[in-house]
Amino acid sequence: MFRHTHPLWLVGFRPFFALACLAGLSLPLLWAMIFSGILPAPTAPFSSVQWHAHEMFFGFGWAVLGGFLLTSTKNWVNIRGYHGPALMVLAGAWIVERLAMSFGGNWPLPLATLANNAFLGTIAAMLLWTLIRYRSQDSYRDNAFFMLMLPAFLIAKYLMLYGNNFTAGYGMAIALFRLAFLVMLERTLTQFMKGVFQVQILRQPKLDMPIKLLGLLLVVEPFLPRPLTAGLSLALAVLLAIRFVFWKPQLAFKRIDIGIMYIGYLAIVGQLLIEALGHLVNFVWIGSVSVHLFTFGAMGCVIPAMIMRISKGHTGRKVVFDALDRAVLYVMIAALAIRVVVPQLAPGAYLACIHASATCWLLAFGILAVRYIPLLMQPRIDGREH
Repeated sequence: MFRHTHPLWLVGFRPFFALACLAGLSLPLLWAMIFSGILPAPTAPFSSVQWHAHEMFFGFGWAVLGGFLLTSTKNWVNIRGYHGPALMVLAGAWIVERLAMSFGGNWPLPLATLANNAFLGTIAAMLLWTLIRYRSQDSYRDNAFFMLMLPAFLIAKYLMLYGNNFTAGYGMAIALFRLAFLVMLERTLTQFMKGVFQVQILRQPKLDMPIKLLGLLLVVEPFLPRPLTAGLSLALAVLLAIRFVFWKPQLAFKRIDIGIMYIGYLAIVGQLLIEALGHLVNFVWIGSVSVHLFTFGAMGCVIPAMIMRISKGHTGRKVVFDALDRAVLYVMIAALAIRVVVPQLAPGAYLACIHASATCWLLAFGILAVRYIPLLMQPRIDGREH
């Protein structure tokens, strides 16, 4: 495991999906215990809410996004990609950041700042270098969106922790992850629906490009007038809903491994509608519904399926979701309902819902960790190197 030639270090998804599983099973549960007073808040110069939001987006979320992009970018531009010592350094920086975020309150400020920014700064620079250097052989011209998103994540992180504007920081983080999901779903669902159901779903540049451009514009939503952001959010939700109708959901929902991606898509639409209406009407929600509809609905539902699919396919295995895989996906759907829907119906059960939904994450990502981390640490079974 600690040799740079070990299978774990052959390609980016291997170490970072392993870390994502560990983060997914632990971080929501830790937050539930901190929120309810069972555990003390982390020793850090940030509030517990800042810690929670940062760790879910830049700890868990970026373990997944980093592993995905390290793997995808090399395929998009047809190069070997980062491996060996480069991945070891990145994984080490990710772990150091988790330590700094939880225990770095008494560290010298320069050391804590370096520890909190080394991972994201380094991986963003590496990914940008790949996309820019090999731009001429890139399979996807719209990867220019990632070239804009990567540095923007650094700004969102700064605002969340240091810029005295936490709300703007997590708003930018949501918008950036939302745009990343929109790009990813656009590409992958086209392939999945063709491969599984032998059907084509609507891919119209005159619709796809405005969706991505609106998603990009909403990255700066925290700095725009509220009526304008409401209009932009509503427009994006409407365009996504129109496209959804033509993406054959009646077929997709016959298979949970595909259908859960559509649930994530609908969660994005719902989150945008809530954001749009929230700028115009004062709704009374129990909990941060908009935020958690995205984190539980898009991230929580799509990411486990993505980890399973990539971990199997990129280790030479057949991509088949067995009964336990499907059970994990249903558990994550239950977590979404428990965290977002139930508190609106039973406000008195809010704290219990936080613990129950965190337990769902513990169960689902615990199963993923036990089942998939061993695969990530083994050579491909088809004889290929990576």
